[in-house]
Amino acid sequence: MSRTIPTINTARLTLRAMRAEDFPRFAEIWALPEVASRIFDGPRSKAQSWDAFLRNAGHWQITGFGQWAVQLHRQREVLGQTGFFFGSRNFDEEFDTYPEARLVLAPEAQDQRLGFEAARAAHEWFDRVITGRTVCMIAPGNIAALKIAGTLGYELLREAEVSGRPVRLLTRRGPPV
Repeated sequence: MSRTIPTINTARLTLRAMRAEDFPRFAEIWALPEVASRIFDGPRSKAQSWDAFLRNAGHWQITGFGQWAVQLHRQREVLGQTGFFFGSRNFDEEFDTYPEARLVLAPEAQDQRLGFEAARAAHEWFDRVITGRTVCMIAPGNIAALKIAGTLGYELLREAEVSGRPVRLLTRRGPPV
């Protein structure tokens, strides 16, 4: 099975398929404690990042959706990733059976509204091509991510814990009206 990963251009960003040459930057971003702590995984080793990098590529092949590399126009280095995946987190059917949205940006790309721009573009694509409910998981203290999720139409499903830390599980039934 072969699927083409679409490229999406916004005013400032390109969302595109991850390439082999993106891996060093991908691993660098995931090794940063300030990034990984927001995702509840803790910093990843290079081997863990490689597994995740390959899983991202394979997700597109199996499901027809996945995560894009995010980069500024006319710049080679990726800033992070955004898109959708099945996390199989063992919460329950209200969460695990739906595509989970993710946005991960390097620290220097945060606080520039790039996260919202990237996430909005990914959701607009999803709403046109895949459609349906999506979910996401955000730390209660991650105000910027909660604001982005709220603007995109996510609502609280319930509170939960991951590795002893509180999280908010949110759901989005489709595009905001």
